[in-house]
Amino acid sequence: MQRALATVMAEPKLGALQYGWPEGDEKLRSWIAKRIGVRADDVIVTAGAQQAIALATSMIPRGGTIGVAPATYPAALELFATQGLTPSEGSSVDAFYLVPEIGNPEGLPLDEDLAETVRTSSVPVIADDAYAELRFDGTRTRVADRFSRVWRIGTFAKTLCPGLRVGWLVPPPEYRALMLRLKHDADLQANGLGQAVLAELLRNWDYDAHLGRARQFYARRASALAGALRRHLPSWTFREPDGGFSFFVDTNTTGNDVAFLAVASANGVSFDPGRMFRVVPSDRIELRLCHCNVGEPLLEEGVKRLARAWSAFTSGSCGAPRSDCRPA
Repeated sequence: MQRALATVMAEPKLGALQYGWPEGDEKLRSWIAKRIGVRADDVIVTAGAQQAIALATSMIPRGGTIGVAPATYPAALELFATQGLTPSEGSSVDAFYLVPEIGNPEGLPLDEDLAETVRTSSVPVIADDAYAELRFDGTRTRVADRFSRVWRIGTFAKTLCPGLRVGWLVPPPEYRALMLRLKHDADLQANGLGQAVLAELLRNWDYDAHLGRARQFYARRASALAGALRRHLPSWTFREPDGGFSFFVDTNTTGNDVAFLAVASANGVSFDPGRMFRVVPSDRIELRLCHCNVGEPLLEEGVKRLARAWSAFTSGSCGAPRSDCRPA
């Protein structure tokens, strides 16, 4: 990426530092289009997947309902609240928002029953495939291909780096002009320098070899985390992920996940409370554990700290008020 940046900055006219078009860099759009099987003119480059989700859901009137999986991406849920939309696990909705290939927080493909419900519906489907290329075995389920009226979303945040803020949206053809208008009004264009660097990087770098290494890397860390959980917290349950960065763990104990987070933090370890990911909060303590940025020895140590925190929390000896220490 440093070499790609140097090449872009050596261009005499420094075009990457000038204004661009709201649809994005032509070379980058062509690469994305070839990758996902659409035309370059179908692709709109966005400021990460989050902006793509915001653009896609802007078609739903305030007060509308959007269907989601029982556990889903929390920043999308927060966005829906801002937009005046009500997320729902039901099927009578104005649109669906799904993470079909590898979900967040579970790291698993879309549930088949939900996929069938969506397939037989007549409402738009927003398919956020942020983790699609990080399935550990390298396969693609292409669940979204089974749906009609699909808004396709992707990003380089998970496979390369989030800081560039480069993602993409492929809306249905009849919405493209409107999405470009809204994109232009919001920010004129996505990060032009970032787009140019990515286009140069992808021109002469083996992206698929990089993905192969990344999948093995994250699979090893996922395996290490699974082993540590089974050794130190055998009463907790989880499904091993097929890809992505995280586990969604059920402690099988009712109580307050935020109260447990406070105890865990005091023991030098953290997690995402399960309530962040749910439309209908569970009465059990659930947590998302992320393995992507922690080495294998530290994963072991982190789970040991979680185990100590859980022992203190469940015994009522955590040092906080007793009502916060003990599960309900």
